[in-house]
Amino acid sequence: MTLLRLPTTTAPSASAGRTRPRRGRAPRKPRLLVAITGLFFALLYLPIAVVALFSFNSQKSLTVFDAFSLRWYRAFAHDDVLLSSLTTSLRISLVAMAGSVVLGVALALGLVRCRTRLGSLAGLIMLVPLITPEIVTGVASMLLFKGLGIALSTGTVMLAEITFSISYVTVILRSRVAALNPEVEEAAMDLGATRWQAVRLVTLPALLPAVLASAVLIFALVFDDFVLAYFTTGVDPQPLSVRIYSAIRFGVQPTINAVGTLMLAGSIALIALALFIPRLFGRRGGLDLLSGK
Repeated sequence: MTLLRLPTTTAPSASAGRTRPRRGRAPRKPRLLVAITGLFFALLYLPIAVVALFSFNSQKSLTVFDAFSLRWYRAFAHDDVLLSSLTTSLRISLVAMAGSVVLGVALALGLVRCRTRLGSLAGLIMLVPLITPEIVTGVASMLLFKGLGIALSTGTVMLAEITFSISYVTVILRSRVAALNPEVEEAAMDLGATRWQAVRLVTLPALLPAVLASAVLIFALVFDDFVLAYFTTGVDPQPLSVRIYSAIRFGVQPTINAVGTLMLAGSIALIALALFIPRLFGRRGGLDLLSGK
C-alpha cells in the first residue's frame, strides 16, 4: 500500500509580491554651469599660476620657461630697495594690526553694551568703511592729510590703515561679545572685582581666540593693501605693494614674480592661520570667523 503524497504548496512570501523599485536615473550634471565654473577659476587663478611658475625660471624671459632655478629669489634677497620696502610693509602691518585690534575691541564692547539709539547709529556708521570703495577712502585720507598740513609718510599710511581696519575687527568681535553671558562679569564684580578687572580677567580671555584671529587677518589685509597705501605714502620708503607698482611701469622683471609669489604664499598662510586659531582654543573655526559666530 502506497501513500499518495499531495504536493505541498508554500505560502507566498511577503517579498514575492513586491516588485523591485526601478533605479532612477542619476541626475545629470549641468554641464554648462560646470564649464562656466571651470572657466571662472581658470581666468582667476591661471595668471597667478603663471607668475608663480616663471618666478622659478632660470632665464629672464617671461614667455619661455627654460629650467627650474631660484635665481630670482636670490636676486630679491640681495635687492636693498625691495628689502627696505618689505621692512616698511611689515612695520605698517604690525602697527595697523595693534592699533586696529585695540580700538576694535573697545568699539565692539561699546556697541554691544550701549543699547541706545546713539549706539545703534554708531553701529551703522561703523559699517560704512566696509561698503565704501577703497579708492574713495584713499583719496579722502590724502585730502585730509594735505588739508591738515601733514606730509605724506609711513606714519600717514599707518593712520589710514588703522582707520580702515577698525571696522573689520569690530565686525568679527561684535557677535562674539554679544554671545557672552553678562552675568559672568556681574558675578566677578559681586566677588569684589572692579568693572575694569572684570573685563580684563573675564571678558578679554573669552574673546582671545577671536582677537588673535582678527589680528592675523588684519595683518594679512594691510600687508597686501595697495590702494590706500598708494594715496597716503610718501616718496621713500614706500610699502612693498607700491614699490612693485612703481617697478612694473618700466617693465616686469622676473624678481617681481618672485616677490609676488612670496607675498601670495605669506598671505595664504596668514589667512589660514587666522581661520585655524579658534580651533586651537576649542572653538569653531573656518568661515565662522568672518561672520563673527
